[in-house]
Amino acid sequence: MSYYDLSVHPPNRSRRPQNRRDDAWIRAFLHSAPIGRVATRWGEQPFVTPTTFWYDETQHEVIFHSNVVGRVRANSEQHQQVCIEASEMGALLPSNDPVELSVQYRSVMVFGRIRLLEGEAARTALYALMRKYFPELRPGVECRPIPDADLRHTSVYAVSIDGWSGKENWPERAQQTEDWPALPPGANPAMVAGAKQH
Repeated sequence: MSYYDLSVHPPNRSRRPQNRRDDAWIRAFLHSAPIGRVATRWGEQPFVTPTTFWYDETQHEVIFHSNVVGRVRANSEQHQQVCIEASEMGALLPSNDPVELSVQYRSVMVFGRIRLLEGEAARTALYALMRKYFPELRPGVECRPIPDADLRHTSVYAVSIDGWSGKENWPERAQQTEDWPALPPGANPAMVAGAKQH
């Protein structure tokens, strides 16, 4: 039985309030996250594409780029609505209860509408991407400026953010059952089992 219905439950509302994070946390996470995954679709077939990205806080947009032809370009020309996910994984959390095995994680989901950037807007966006990942490189100094010809060989996108959600679950240990000896935080289950045999 499903307890989720988009008609009454907005997509950017986390099911567990204790794990929700506020807008300031989400903005900081998007500024630092190295990789995002963009979900687009062709008809009813969804695709997920990992990519570098830059969060433009002033315009409240996510910027990324891809090939001039391909799935992202074709899909976004059909459907403007997209979803972007970025996440960070921490430690694996063992438990003596198999259904409570867990992992530390932080994540952000972005919901918005995608559009293609062209001309000077595309160049500016590419420079912003470069500053995020290669802050030591300066156009015209360490690397050449981006000529107009290069802009015709890439697709630069802006995703206008309609909504987002942030979630963090970073406990020190997973839940344990009282029906079995508890595992300490950070325990290697194989080593625990081996110790019992000796």
